[in-house]
Amino acid sequence: MKQQLWITLATYLAYCIDKELYKAIDYLREQVRVLLEQQEKQNKRILLTNSQRMRVAARAKRLSRRMLEQCTVLFTPDTVLGWYRKLIAEKYDGSQYRNSPGRPPITQEVVRLVIRFKEENPRWGYQKITDQIVYLGYEISKSSVKNILIKNGYDPEPDLTVRSTWHEFIRSHWDVMTACDFFMIELMAGPRLVRCTVFFVIELYSRKVFFAPIKLQPDGEYMKQIARSLTDYGGFLRGKRYLIHDRDPLYNTIGFHDILKSSGIEPVKLPARSPNLNCYAERFVKTVKCECLNHLILSSVKQLEYVLEQYSEYYHHERIHQSLGRIIEPKHSIDKTADVVCVERLGGLLKSYHRLAA
Repeated sequence: MKQQLWITLATYLAYCIDKELYKAIDYLREQVRVLLEQQEKQNKRILLTNSQRMRVAARAKRLSRRMLEQCTVLFTPDTVLGWYRKLIAEKYDGSQYRNSPGRPPITQEVVRLVIRFKEENPRWGYQKITDQIVYLGYEISKSSVKNILIKNGYDPEPDLTVRSTWHEFIRSHWDVMTACDFFMIELMAGPRLVRCTVFFVIELYSRKVFFAPIKLQPDGEYMKQIARSLTDYGGFLRGKRYLIHDRDPLYNTIGFHDILKSSGIEPVKLPARSPNLNCYAERFVKTVKCECLNHLILSSVKQLEYVLEQYSEYYHHERIHQSLGRIIEPKHSIDKTADVVCVERLGGLLKSYHRLAA
């Protein structure tokens, strides 16, 4: 009987306490509704900080789904539970300890190399371009190379239908091709003019020029002697395969072609009236005359040889060649901190500027 009395008393007290709690909850919920109505009148969203979201989510986790739906006024249950899941995910988030998340970006330097290799080698596919770039020390996958080519409008597969142009064909043979020609200079020998013939050979690849010894009236013996000097050990034509020349009768001298062919050099005679086929030699004639010879009055072969020697030094070691974008064989060491010095030849007719090392 006494035990039943205590149970009844405990039940009554619990009812009274729960009743008071429900009254307190209703009062708090009504306050929240009033605040929410005021917030809606101002047309503003309720923005919480991460700390506030964590606090609300931690309290909401203690309640059941049903109780949470009854108590939630400002936020939906899914929103509050979403905050809680995010709180758990942040606990195991290790992204802050990563050095470089994700795939490393492709530098602009590598992109330029891919495009350059494709433009200079249209028959290369993306696999060969990838191999070349990896060989140079860069890290890139073939799929990345393929995507770069497609993005820039290139076919990633090798284009086997591309035919060689004449420019490509000549460039591939430049290192074994040379050309030669004559040009005339009038010498003021006393009261009359004397025509002097100058013979030269130019290397197409490097633009190096060789001036043969000067003779007023070249003949067959002179041509054979020139052929021997050009093909001897250390001669200008050693290691070359072709010598381009025009249809001047001096090239038909008996023995001239034989000496060249015996050294493995094939003379190439151009068709009639086709100076463009020997354009490099023809352009050099204009260069040496416009830059030097047309501005001088020469009176002897010895003087002409001296002028050509000085111009040869200027042409090879000091003059910047536009077709090459550089000097053929720089003689002066460069010091970027040194002052700019003017190097003059032939009394200032030929000038070049350099930073000469002390």
